[in-house]
Formats: sequence, C-alpha cells, structure tokens
Amino acid sequence: MDRRVLFASLILLAGGATGVSVALFAFVGVDDATIDAEVVWESDPVAGDDGTGAVVATMDGDPLVLQSTVEDETRTIRATAVGGDVEWRTAVGEGGGTGGSGTDGTDESTGADPPATSGLVTGELDGAEAVAFTTETGALVVLDPTDGTERVTVDLGGPGGLRPAIGDLDGDGDGEVAAVTTDGRVRAVDASGETVFETDLDAPVERRPLAVDFGAAGGSGDEAGDDGDEIDRGLAVATAADGDHSISLLDADGEAQWTATPSVTPLSWTAADTRSGPVLALGGANGNLETIDVADGGSRYDVGLQDLPVTVGDADPGRVYVGGSGSVWAVDLLDGEVVWKQQYGGDTRVNAPGVADVDGDGSPGPVVVNQNGGALALNQNGEAIARGDVGGAVVYAGPLFADATGDGSAEVLVVADDGRVTALSD
Repeated sequence: MDRRVLFASLILLAGGATGVSVALFAFVGVDDATIDAEVVWESDPVAGDDGTGAVVATMDGDPLVLQSTVEDETRTIRATAVGGDVEWRTAVGEGGGTGGSGTDGTDESTGADPPATSGLVTGELDGAEAVAFTTETGALVVLDPTDGTERVTVDLGGPGGLRPAIGDLDGDGDGEVAAVTTDGRVRAVDASGETVFETDLDAPVERRPLAVDFGAAGGSGDEAGDDGDEIDRGLAVATAADGDHSISLLDADGEAQWTATPSVTPLSWTAADTRSGPVLALGGANGNLETIDVADGGSRYDVGLQDLPVTVGDADPGRVYVGGSGSVWAVDLLDGEVVWKQQYGGDTRVNAPGVADVDGDGSPGPVVVNQNGGALALNQNGEAIARGDVGGAVVYAGPLFADATGDGSAEVLVVADDGRVTALSD
C-alpha cells in the first residue's frame, strides 16, 4: 500500500540535555491512505472517574474493563465485558473495604459520601491475576477480577488515593503489592496481606509508585540481576518537599538503595528495560525526557522534546513513547536519540501512548489517543496504520487494549472522561 509517508530529515537541538547534544530523526506524516478505524462497541457513560483509572483484566479468558464508578451514591468497582454486559459490581465501604457482596453493589457503610479511590492496577499475586487500588481514606484494597470478591484490605496509616504497584520486588518469583500515602508512608504486602515492609519517607509523595522487576527470579532484593551485583528491581517512589523533587529506589526491606534529584519536575514516569539495564523514564513539566539508571540513580540523559509538558507512556524493547502537545515521539532508551516524531491533531495534547499489536502482524507498535478523542495507531517506524475518532468526547486517558471482535488481534479501547468506553477496530 502506498502510504505516501513523508520523511524529512530534521535536526533536533536538545537544549540543556545531559549527554545528548544533537539528534537526527525522521518526521513522519499521516497520509490520506491510512485506514479509518470503526467503532465496534460502546458502553454507556458512568460517573466516578475521568477515565484515567480504568484497566483491562480477564474473566475466564475474556476481557473485562474495570472502572471505579459512583452508582446510586455508592463508590463501586465495576467490571464490564466487551459488548456491554456488567459482569459484577463491588461496593467500596466508608472504611475502604468492600461494603457489599461483590455482585449486587449494595453499600453497607454508614451512608457517608462515597470514598474517592485511586486508579486501578492489575498484576499477578500468588499465581493469579489481581486488581488493586487505594482509597483517599487510606486503605489498600485487592480484589479478584474474575468476580470482584475482596482478597485483601490493608490500613495504610495515612491518606491514600495514589495508584498502587504490583510486581516481584524481592525476586522470589511471587508478586507483592505496594502502596504509598500522600504524607510519605510506604507499605508492601504479599498476596495474603502480610506485611513485607513498612517505611516512612518523611516527605509528601506526588506520584504513584513504580514496581521495577526486570531481574531474574531468585535474586535477593538489592542483588537480583543475572550477575548478582546489579540492582535491577525494587520499588521506585517520588517525593516532593519545599519545591525539591527526589526519587528513591527501595529494596525488599524498604531500605533506600539510592536517592536522586532529577533535573526535571516529573509529571509522569514509567520503568523500562534496556541493553544497559533498567531505567526510570520521567516526563518533565519543561518538555524534557530524563532517564534515571535503576542501578545507581544516575541520570543517563535529559533531552528536550518541546517547551510544553510531556507525558511518558509505554515502552517496547529499546524505546519509550512520549506524548505532548500535538506530537508523539519514539526515543531510544539507551542514548536519548529521537528515532522519529509524529505530529497528530494540531495542538491538541496527546495522552500517554500505549503499545499493542492492533493489526495482527506480530509486531506491536505505539497507539496514541489525544484529548479530543482522536486515536492513531503506528508501526515501529512511526508510520500511521489506522486512525479513528470516538466523537464528541474529552479523553485524558491513554489507550487500553482488548480483543473486542474475537479475531485474535487487539482493538483499541478509549475511555472518555464521562466513563464511556469505545472500542475501535480497523
């Protein structure tokens, strides 16, 4: 197919970058031959979350969209099957635990205002998929995504509301779930809710924690790499006090392996692996992307992308994808070189990019959604392969993915700020 893709060699001056001076990259245009994606399914709107807290889980192998909602003045975690059927509802009680049965959504709390919750996160605990969240009142809640039943509820001892993390923090092959309070307390528990560690950072926490678990199983907390002497797993936490920002990597005992001061004010972040070990990729308020080495907390590079805030999304081997005002970038995680830049949607902000195989060719590529509800799927060269629009929606969330048509490839799920879920397929 003639995609009539325009490649123009551009010079990007990475102003103020550390270890990166000038990068050569390809500017990739969206052409008229790009396939238009069609809406194959759409749910009804639901209140309770702006769309950024939704996740995809599975029930008997079938995808579910999990959302934190407010229904009949009750905070409810709701699971919607692709196609529209609500499979289960679990009410969240005033104290943080589930207030109902997991199927009827009945709240048995005292009738106070519905508790606010964080975004949801999924991962594996004790060999089974789990979904976790925190409440503003300070509880960590873990549910079974197959039926919404409560697995664990833990008192965090302080105000919550930040999305938790699930990962193998100690390298023993079993996952843990870790949560932070906004006043700086950190608690990690195992699948049964038993405490793995507790610590106090003595500073407010701004961002959700990140589980870093790229090492081989069987390592020992701070020495979980293949060679036994590289730090490649732990819990990354970000704090802010008196205008200063810090990042620490905690080991399986809650001890800080290092603490670093990033060059950027981080608005978003993700953990990713590279040939030279894992990094934390930070999206800065100044439009820069900075990466921090997990091994020692050193800054690998700090590269300017634009003069407006950027949002770090998913990574695939060797690259991380970043959204900004009307643009998406593919950045080499090893050296900070901008591999390509794609402009999309004028000046409309692009949300955190995701990665999926949406055309079934076996090669996952980036997918972006902008705040006007426009969606664009790209291949690894940055060439557009499909685009679509959910129409009349405000969208703050990055894309989710699920096989909504049963064809074996992933469809793009766009969750709008009114809770409406739209599935797009090419």
